[in-house]
Amino acid sequence: MRHDVCAPSVDGKPCYLSADGHDSRLSLLADDIEAAQLDSGDQVLAGAKAVLADPKAGERAVRFALTRASESLEDVIRIAVSRGGRIPGSGL
Repeated sequence: MRHDVCAPSVDGKPCYLSADGHDSRLSLLADDIEAAQLDSGDQVLAGAKAVLADPKAGERAVRFALTRASESLEDVIRIAVSRGGRIPGSGL
């Protein structure tokens, strides 16, 4: 079983761990990290929407919101690829 639990390395490659099963300590840790990343993504999305809805938001606020949203999107894509890789016949 492959479970993605960390950010890409310096050379841009994702880090993966192999766990003995979906109830192993490493697998459960990876699930907790993924849940935290998804929760963070929800918070970032709410903040980005608030900035975009504010006509007085300056360039700095918009750039900050977009930067955080890009980081969260990378996490979500990495999670989707990792989870898809655990689905038989997914082709990921």
